[in-house]
Amino acid sequence: MDYRLELLVLPVSDVDRAKAFYHRIGFREDADYIDDHDFRVVQLTPPGSPTSIIIGRGITGAEPGSVQNLHLFVTDIERARRDLLGCGVEVSEIFHDAGGVFPHTGTAHRLAGLSPGRRSYASFASFADPDGNGFLLQEVSERAS
Repeated sequence: MDYRLELLVLPVSDVDRAKAFYHRIGFREDADYIDDHDFRVVQLTPPGSPTSIIIGRGITGAEPGSVQNLHLFVTDIERARRDLLGCGVEVSEIFHDAGGVFPHTGTAHRLAGLSPGRRSYASFASFADPDGNGFLLQEVSERAS
């Protein structure tokens, strides 16, 4: 039996502002369903991803901006960062974690630059949507088996 993660719900305060942000960074719009003033579902999918996000009204009780550390895997983190900057997104500098495995909460353990040897899974950059939902770009050039 497969258990595939297909959808993540992101809490936002302004659906149209969030939708415009995700369009700007290249997410594909799969649906925009409005039932009434209190219920709206917008499904968007990152380029190349099998997993989508949903934003909207009446779909979650979570506080806007409360979702953190959503990972977007990229094969070239320098290019991905440039692309986001070109779309007007504020993106952190590229970093790696002092522990060498997974980034700690906050910035205290961040070391500037690409991971030594540019190890797969070890270089990151961060950005947020207009509400503060946080994303990490993670460079994965070679998948672990």
